[in-house]
Amino acid sequence: IERFAGALETYTIEAMMQNGWALQAGTSHFLGQNFAKAFDVQYSTENEEREHVWATSWGVSTRLLGALIMTHSDDNGLVLPPKVAPVQVVLIPIVKASGGEEVVQCVENLAQKLREGGIRVHVDDRPLRPGNKYYHWERRGVPFRMEIGQRDLKKGTAFCARRNNGAKSPLQIKNEDGSWTDVVSLVNEELESIQRDMLDAATERRDEKTFRLSSYNEMKEKLSKEEYGFFLVPWAADDDNEEKIKADCKATIRCYPLEFQKEAEGKNCFYSGKPATHMAIFARAY
Repeated sequence: IERFAGALETYTIEAMMQNGWALQAGTSHFLGQNFAKAFDVQYSTENEEREHVWATSWGVSTRLLGALIMTHSDDNGLVLPPKVAPVQVVLIPIVKASGGEEVVQCVENLAQKLREGGIRVHVDDRPLRPGNKYYHWERRGVPFRMEIGQRDLKKGTAFCARRNNGAKSPLQIKNEDGSWTDVVSLVNEELESIQRDMLDAATERRDEKTFRLSSYNEMKEKLSKEEYGFFLVPWAADDDNEEKIKADCKATIRCYPLEFQKEAEGKNCFYSGKPATHMAIFARAY
């Protein structure tokens, strides 16, 4: 299993992509004092004594963004979780030849309310057909779209669409007396629901494609049928055997998941038959 050269421990985030392949989304390394001693990096303690620093190294950047994109997106483009989306809500005024001023004013007022409530909003008032605007923002993964036209204005509603599943429904933004509803709370509820549904879908997919196996042949057979996923297996740590498995079926050890290590006790390695030292996740990986 991989360990950063000179590190005492290496930790990793292994993400499962929609096709069951693994992607190392980030790493963190506990370096101890090895590098500090090599380069004589010291600090002063509370007792004014000199000691070598304890160091860490981590890498969480573009790989994590790639994992997010590959985990959630679809054939229509990006699908972004609301918590990290640069634009959470796009407002689209549906303006015809006459009477458009009221619609535009309503959209601007709504945008202001949502911004004051901490929601990241964009108003698309470009002189384009609505369908072109829908396509533009769908490709960019904006979680929630709200459209307001003359008919919506009369009903006090906005017609809304969710990016994650395409569900469409009206949302009441004004009361019968013309006052605003608690529209910030209503939109936040939608965003929280989208966030929760996306996490649930990804978690369900990961769990469905995590296979607990006791023999190497089981894993090899699944891989030959392109039944990809995480293979959680008892493993006797052996670099040579790991290389043999990689050469034979292109699967590699992704990590030793911390929460499952106690399960290795009393089990034999799925490959060598020796007493297991760890529970390991094997997978095909990018």
